[in-house]
Amino acid sequence: MKRLPEILSTQTLAKTRLFHIEQLDLAFSNGTHVQFERMCGSPQGAVLIVPMLDEDTVVLIREYAAGTGRYELALPKGRIGKDEPVLDAANREIMEEIGYGARSLEHMTSMTLAPGYSNQTTHIVLAQDLFPQQADGDEPEPVESVPWSMRDLAGLLAQPDLTEARSIAALYMVRDRLLA
Repeated sequence: MKRLPEILSTQTLAKTRLFHIEQLDLAFSNGTHVQFERMCGSPQGAVLIVPMLDEDTVVLIREYAAGTGRYELALPKGRIGKDEPVLDAANREIMEEIGYGARSLEHMTSMTLAPGYSNQTTHIVLAQDLFPQQADGDEPEPVESVPWSMRDLAGLLAQPDLTEARSIAALYMVRDRLLA
């Protein structure tokens, strides 16, 4: 395995409420010096939850996405609070976004979105044995819950407003686990 490059310096280029962009000055073991830029996510990362109403029915949400400028269909997700365990964050998010808590939560995997320029990690959590439980969230308007049969994953993927790669990957993982 190759030796990691030495970080000679880091400099903040921009910082907002949501984004922190850094410049890294790196020295590789072959003598090459380069500058990279990266977006830094929260150190705790985020959770993306696959809430299952029953063995076949997943609950998605439809909410406004500023990045695309339209309403998008996706799985519930959110940032993990400081010192908040991953599974607690997942349960909190589904209570806020779909009005359910889960008696069974399983951390399936962690994934990155674009590791070439972002260190953001998303933890994928399977939530089962749901029960009604509403919590106040930080959404600017009520979020629409959309139940869907996992047996019709092809129909779900054909929806023009389901474009988020993390949600699509998580749906495949859970389908393969539960319907295999």
